[in-house]
Amino acid sequence: MSIFVNKDSRVLVQGITGREGQFHARQCVAYGTQVVAGVTPGKGGQKMDDVPVFNTVRAAVEATGANCSLIFVPPPFAADAIMEAVDAGMDIIVAITEGVPVLDMMRVKNYMADKKSRLIGPNCPGIITPGECKIGIMPGPTHKPGGPIGVVSRSGTLTYEVVHQLTQQGIGQTTCIGIGGDPVNGTDFIDCLDAFQKDPDTEGVVMVGEIGGSAEEVAAEFISKNMTKPVVGFVAGLTAPPGRRMGHAGAIVSGGSGTAQSKIEVMKANGIHVCANLGVLGELCAEVF
Repeated sequence: MSIFVNKDSRVLVQGITGREGQFHARQCVAYGTQVVAGVTPGKGGQKMDDVPVFNTVRAAVEATGANCSLIFVPPPFAADAIMEAVDAGMDIIVAITEGVPVLDMMRVKNYMADKKSRLIGPNCPGIITPGECKIGIMPGPTHKPGGPIGVVSRSGTLTYEVVHQLTQQGIGQTTCIGIGGDPVNGTDFIDCLDAFQKDPDTEGVVMVGEIGGSAEEVAAEFISKNMTKPVVGFVAGLTAPPGRRMGHAGAIVSGGSGTAQSKIEVMKANGIHVCANLGVLGELCAEVF
């Protein structure tokens, strides 16, 4: 099985006529994803290759039955794009856009509080169920279908590295999710961990964190209390200096809070198999799983 997306997911791409939207929509189609529509206001009636373009998400949904949205909309307009997808009843919304203002995301979180849609991102690589469906910008061939390991990560490129090492060890993945590294985002570690725990085909999980915030500590406590499946963890940023943002808007150490070392200690205390050296994560996973 998988979590959140599968071969039946019907995807529309908001911003499909832009450079990034076109490129990655084509990559998703090539992987086998059902990309059924695109949305660019003012360009309804056109086509991007064989994909019809609509002016609004609602019109695209009514015409094609799309239930997932992939967003490549510039930062100033990303929040409105997300809320438009919510209004149209999307099950999954994947926002790739980087640099969405924090205040905009706070407005989005408040707007989605009582809605059914699940937001992944923003500033994330997306989600993939290997061999079935890719909604995002991750390199498809790196992933190995067939399970049994789920991957959830705050970092895009580290997700690719982890997946590559798993695949090199002959370990397939059920679903891999990049949740993004912004201070305010949609789906968090616990949402994914809970879904992996409930998925009968997922036998273990790799969780990739980074400095800043307390998401990893909270997730570690959840794992200790609620998960029976083994979890391998890695935290990026051991050498990051306090007060300097490292890559993601949420990756900043303030005083003694949010350091990699503090996260690692909490993760170990809650039974997570912590990998200190990213270069041997695949080997550790082969031992643990």
